[in-house]
Amino acid sequence: MTHSPLPFQGQTILVTGASSGIGRAVARLLAHQGARVLLGGRDAERLEMEAKALGPERAVGVPMDLVDLDGACQWVGELVQIHGPLSGIVHSAGIRSGVPIRMLKQAGMTRMMAIHVDVPLGLIKGFRQRRPGGLPGAIVLISSVLGLVGSPSEVAYCAAKAAMGGVVRSAALELAAEGIRVNAVAPGFVESEMLSAFRKTLTEEQFAQIVARHPLGLGRPEDVAQAAAFLLGDTARWITGTTLVVDGGYIAQ
Repeated sequence: MTHSPLPFQGQTILVTGASSGIGRAVARLLAHQGARVLLGGRDAERLEMEAKALGPERAVGVPMDLVDLDGACQWVGELVQIHGPLSGIVHSAGIRSGVPIRMLKQAGMTRMMAIHVDVPLGLIKGFRQRRPGGLPGAIVLISSVLGLVGSPSEVAYCAAKAAMGGVVRSAALELAAEGIRVNAVAPGFVESEMLSAFRKTLTEEQFAQIVARHPLGLGRPEDVAQAAAFLLGDTARWITGTTLVVDGGYIAQ
């Protein structure tokens, strides 16, 4: 079987968190594989720079600060009205904070769950409502290995990513009859702006321990992007409701 070098030709795909890290790598890969990519994120200037670099025929910035289910759902509807039907969504936007239980506040917990659970649900709802009947589609959420294993001082992040797994499984079952697949990618620690910021909260010894947990070393955003593109494409037509672990061996130990 041969595969087209442009497997997403003619498709419009929304990528959130596209101004940096994994989201940016996903957007670039999809654009290079033929997709027209809607670059979502909070930083309008960085999104515009990225869109210019990819070219107007391949990418357009659609800045938005996603904070809740209803807003995310409405945003998808607005994007479809402007840019036409979406073939897929990759939700990579996320936040992270190393807060021990003794310092955890309701506001922080609420925001963590909103970004990683409420917003994805809103995106899924909006996609389902606006997807023309009979046309297949795919949604990929960027989760984390910390949704599968615990980590000290990250109970809020771990809880939110674990809940994301529940969203994936349930939404996949509910939307399968409509031809919409829902999956997630669970990366290990990836060299990115988010990791750089997180590293500042750790001692050198603590960070060295994290690196040592990855037998294949730390990942790159491109490693995760390849997995997301696989789950979006026709090569994964019989895969739904699963979380693909891409972690350099982190949870194999």
